Amino acid sequence: MQFHLNGFRPGDPLILDAAPGSTHDAATLPAEVDVLIVGSGPAGLTLAAQLAGFDGIRTCIVEQKEGPLQLGQADGIACRTMEMFEAFNFSEKVLKEACWINEVTFWKPDAAQPELIQRHGRVQDTEDGLSEFPHVVLNQARVHDFYLELMRNSPTRLEPHYARRFLSLDVDASAADHPVTVRLERLQGGQVVGVETVRARYVVGCDGARSAVRKAMGLQLVGDSANHAWGVMDVLAVTDFPDIRFKSAVQSLHGNLMVIPREGGYLVRLYVEMDKLAEDERVANRNISLEQLIAAAQRILHPFKLEVKEVPWWSVYEIGQRICDRYDDAAGTGDTPAQTPRVFIAGDACHTHSPKAGQGMNFSMQDTFNLGWKLAAVLKGQAAPGLLNTYSQERQPVAQELIDFDREWAKMFSDRARQGADGLPEGGVDPAEFKRYFEQHGRFTAGMGTHYRPSIICGDAGHQHLARGFVVGTRFHSAPVVRVSDARPVHLGHAGKADGRWRLYAFAGAGGVASAESGLGGLCRYLETAPDSPLRRFTRPGDDLDSVFDLRAIFQQPHQGLDVTSMPTLLFPRKGRLALHDYEKVFSPDPKPGMDVFDLRGIHRESGALVVVRPDQYIAHVLPLEAHAELAAFFNAFMTPV
Repeated sequence: MQFHLNGFRPGDPLILDAAPGSTHDAATLPAEVDVLIVGSGPAGLTLAAQLAGFDGIRTCIVEQKEGPLQLGQADGIACRTMEMFEAFNFSEKVLKEACWINEVTFWKPDAAQPELIQRHGRVQDTEDGLSEFPHVVLNQARVHDFYLELMRNSPTRLEPHYARRFLSLDVDASAADHPVTVRLERLQGGQVVGVETVRARYVVGCDGARSAVRKAMGLQLVGDSANHAWGVMDVLAVTDFPDIRFKSAVQSLHGNLMVIPREGGYLVRLYVEMDKLAEDERVANRNISLEQLIAAAQRILHPFKLEVKEVPWWSVYEIGQRICDRYDDAAGTGDTPAQTPRVFIAGDACHTHSPKAGQGMNFSMQDTFNLGWKLAAVLKGQAAPGLLNTYSQERQPVAQELIDFDREWAKMFSDRARQGADGLPEGGVDPAEFKRYFEQHGRFTAGMGTHYRPSIICGDAGHQHLARGFVVGTRFHSAPVVRVSDARPVHLGHAGKADGRWRLYAFAGAGGVASAESGLGGLCRYLETAPDSPLRRFTRPGDDLDSVFDLRAIFQQPHQGLDVTSMPTLLFPRKGRLALHDYEKVFSPDPKPGMDVFDLRGIHRESGALVVVRPDQYIAHVLPLEAHAELAAFFNAFMTPV
């Protein structure tokens, strides 16, 4: 983390200088904003936190509830989400407070006494090397707290406006500015005390599965229900079940159950299978009580005892998977929208699925991490408005893939366990197959299943052989390196913060920077001096050299043989009000055995490679270091020259 760029400032470096006019007035909504976010759940706060960092963008977030969330329903935080939290600079806080999920155990009916259960397997939760971060569990409300703190400390001092309920929206396509008009009810003690109007350039509905914004857009969730009721409860309990502090999947003759240990060492979440529902029956019709939920858990865990002492939260739900066919108000279909969108939906507002894969909160946050940098780029004039069409084009297909996976996973989890070698009940699932399915799809549950297809912001795989471990369209898979200036071991991907900048990771070939015309040296010369250089075309005069494109170099030589002061200007730039040198652009491989980034990520040793990474940490392109024209053509397709 860098600070003091524009002069020494004491105190917490995460509390940034406030921009002019950034005070928060809780009593009054602004009349006009650039972006209005409806809903302060995980999706809304991820978007708000990202936009809060841009002091030239006016953002407003409204929430129907009276105040911040105190007790959340989502708790699982996937490895991919932890990588995103690192971009927001609060991953360490989550890691310190959360419960880490290290192994998963599997239980089935005892072959000798089927009415009892026995452990039949234990697997590592995520495969080695999948991410530098673990899968963890933490109360959703604490995740909200970290986002809210980040927003309060941002240049815009952004905070939600609570007790506002969305009423309606109207889009005036002929309006030159602020074409979306939104009406909101002001609430006090649950009663309406007034109606407020906000005009916005863009509106994003992050208001949950019953989204009023989605309904106002004329969109609907489409899908089906598995007609199966499940209960979930957070409990403080006394038990002799030996795996109560492991993530555990239990299949028994009395039903199925999942154990999720929670933060703090005592709290546990139990997902408990309840009754099969009739074709058109809703779970609310059953009037399932907490006592029934506890009794079902006790039957499933037999012969182990479960004495519930306290239940901070519980609920019942029915499994279902539903999705919208698009996530914005642009007319047209598929990849041919008829106009630039002005209204978007994200998170549960556009896709819902079971909690079994643990992707609800995680996938919702990835929606708005995808959208946020695109809105910022358009509002700052860096990109043409057509960039916003890629949000729905990218996120809707990957959500459909998640739903397809979740449907099969939830079905397997709800099926009864098969017994014996040949006594296979109708519709039963083999416990061993259930375990294998979990292992095979570990990348999906870790949040690594997203793979964007080629588009204006995602290139083809024509040069993939130069960096086989950095697959175009997938997230940038970080790796350990050593920073040359101070020999500090760091993770390369942690340079990618949620600041709207593109990252250009240049892996030097065998020649290093020896040649000023080819390889890494030629790339630096081109970016700095060529008229068609993206850096020259899209960086405003007077801004720091890396304000849009952040170039980082990774050499094959040990750090002891390199000198940052002799690097090309772009790798040792002068920045900020005081024109200070940035010493943190140059890296070498980690010398420990098996940790060389060139080997770990399959970088071509002779020629090297340029890995272009989007502001949301996804790989946009892999190119030869000499592919200057291809690099220029890629950015020319959607960015706006200054």
